[in-house]
Amino acid sequence: MQIRQISIFMPNRPGQLSQICRTLSQSDINIATLSLADTSDFGIVRLIVDDHEKAKEVLSKNGHAVTVSQVVAVCVPDRPGGMAGVLQCLDNADIDIKYSYAFAFHKGEKAVLVFKFGDNLAAERALAAEGYVTLTEDQIGENAR
Repeated sequence: MQIRQISIFMPNRPGQLSQICRTLSQSDINIATLSLADTSDFGIVRLIVDDHEKAKEVLSKNGHAVTVSQVVAVCVPDRPGGMAGVLQCLDNADIDIKYSYAFAFHKGEKAVLVFKFGDNLAAERALAAEGYVTLTEDQIGENAR
């Protein structure tokens, strides 16, 4: 099951991430997870939120360049080797991983690995064939509340 992620391109200056989070908070949008990657000139903030449409709207109105993309969230046991098994499954299926980040789920019982693949559908099929569970936006949102 693919979920929607918002990505925000921001100048690499003090206060930028704080302003984004404040804008979302003031709009009653909850962040389930956040990833930040940077270069010397700009950063890319990737977020899964409980209302991506509203988040895109309010951030765009505040001058941010925002895109929405599809990612896959895989639930694994929160223990050593949880990620290794998923990666082996993806390697066996020759799946191209563009990027990934992770977060705790259900108070440390589970972890969620978020992936952007070259082919999300092929990755979902490979994961399902090995018994891995992908999460819906509602399941991610429930964890954030």
